[in-house]
Amino acid sequence: MNITALERPGSLVERVCQQLAEIIRGGNAAEERWLPGERLLADKLGVSRTVVREATKRLEQQGMLEIQHGTGIKVVDRLHRPLNDSLSLLIPDVAERLQQLHETRLSIEPDVAAFAAQRATKEQIRTLRRIQTQLEKASDNPSAIEADIAFHHAVADASGNLIYRLILDSLAEIGIASRLRTIGRIGKQAAIEHHAQVLDAIEARDPDTARQAMRRHILAAGEDMDLPSLKARKSR
Repeated sequence: MNITALERPGSLVERVCQQLAEIIRGGNAAEERWLPGERLLADKLGVSRTVVREATKRLEQQGMLEIQHGTGIKVVDRLHRPLNDSLSLLIPDVAERLQQLHETRLSIEPDVAAFAAQRATKEQIRTLRRIQTQLEKASDNPSAIEADIAFHHAVADASGNLIYRLILDSLAEIGIASRLRTIGRIGKQAAIEHHAQVLDAIEARDPDTARQAMRRHILAAGEDMDLPSLKARKSR
């Protein structure tokens, strides 16, 4: 007899999570949005407030919601937070984290730039140009670092691959540490020149040149971080 197990329906909490996630994804990410209150959500979904509370907590842990007690349930875009929060626990040594960040970026970002050269919209290219101008005009290191990170995230957006963007967002905080060791040590000029090369290749719809330009940029950033000296100090 060929007997197979019956497929079990998901729990109420899982089903509420799925429905709320669909609602969240269907909205305009650029607008500030709030979900109905817990009581109203429970009434509309036909479940108990306990189920709604558990579902919204799960979505908050996943970075899709922010529960503000006394105010409401806010829709947010922090899907990167679970991984981001784990990095310092998984790799407590700062030098090792920066080294592994460099290796990860070198593996991923050249292809991100190549896809961006193939897929970027005119609006996305305008966004990259605007961010490049912000980097050029940045009057201090924090502003330059912010523009640097924004440029790389905009390239990921232009690649059309949401997983690339999520990965880079997950590395955002440690990315600040790496840029403090590059822009903080040698200034922003190298980043300006490298970004310009990447952007020109994207605008020219030249994926091979975009890939090569991004690879050169990441390799140069690794050299500018001077990781061997940082590791030497940590070992003393």
